[in-house]
Amino acid sequence: MSAPRPALPSPSTVFGSPGDNTATTPPERRGLRRDGVRLLVADARGISHRQFRDLPGQLRAGDLLVVNNSATCPGEVDGRAAGRGPMVVHVASPLGGPGFPSSQWVAELRTAPDAARPILDGRAGEVIVLPAGVRLRLVAPYPDAGSSPTGRGNRLWRVQVIGTADLRGHLAVHGRPIAYGYLSGRFGLDDYQTVFASIPGSAEMPSAGRPFTPELITRLLARGIAIAPITLHTGVSSQDAGEAPQPEFFDVSAATATLVNATRSAGGRVVAVGTTATRALESAASPDGTVSRRSGWTELVITGERGVWVVDGLITGWHNPEASHLLLVEAVVGRRLTQLAYDAAVARRYLWHEFGDAGLLLAR
Repeated sequence: MSAPRPALPSPSTVFGSPGDNTATTPPERRGLRRDGVRLLVADARGISHRQFRDLPGQLRAGDLLVVNNSATCPGEVDGRAAGRGPMVVHVASPLGGPGFPSSQWVAELRTAPDAARPILDGRAGEVIVLPAGVRLRLVAPYPDAGSSPTGRGNRLWRVQVIGTADLRGHLAVHGRPIAYGYLSGRFGLDDYQTVFASIPGSAEMPSAGRPFTPELITRLLARGIAIAPITLHTGVSSQDAGEAPQPEFFDVSAATATLVNATRSAGGRVVAVGTTATRALESAASPDGTVSRRSGWTELVITGERGVWVVDGLITGWHNPEASHLLLVEAVVGRRLTQLAYDAAVARRYLWHEFGDAGLLLAR
């Protein structure tokens, strides 16, 4: 039995409610290209408002963009439990390493039909039946197994596949992309892939990379801005306030580590495309800012107290401040700039969540 994780501090950034500014459909269904979403640029000079296709002009030759090449897998599937009725199951990631059978996964139970709310009264031993008869048993709360003996209040669970079913293969046939109740409908898996997606493994789209297009990448490279990949397979993003992000598998290659170190030595900026790329890079970094080839499961939580060792800026979508998202942003660019950026995004009615608008936040 592991000890409960300490609660995260609250972010310092306080902003008005985004109201109805949620992007309920992909931009292509709103008559835009992927790179036609808005881009808020925040740096020491202040705030400016552009379109994402203007990104090359906001960076400098010698800068490096670090992108996540993880591809999104179908992770949402309908389920049913005795005495409970229909539900939606979000399958986050398989568990690996000592003490975790390969048939155990992390999952979240949510309300049917649109996964609008988490189900918090699951019970250890409860069996969830999926389409075609595949069954999952709730084993223990995750990651703090045993921290809540009644199971009440637990959002994430370790689940055991009963029998020999291949859960990943089952999801490929019967599943769909993870989505939440703020969307106006269900969209295909292609809508949840970025142009960089090449290694399947994410439960949810590394959405900061979504506005990139092949044409935009060509223009970035022509301007002398390099692009390097990392891999971080995302879990589910619907953390409660004060809940740390779950462990996630990452890989930083020797080639990417070399390019990051060369960029820093030459005075260029390392700009992470998303919180996932930030977490992976910082998990492979030393306090002196040197990045090494590294792979495995990261539990790193980036806060202002820890700070960042490598990343000089990030491209990010606009998300509600629950959990650790704003803590990471504040760690990269500071509290003042984070506050200015979010105030401006709310005032200009930037669109929130994975199909919304973007921000480029630069510490230098």
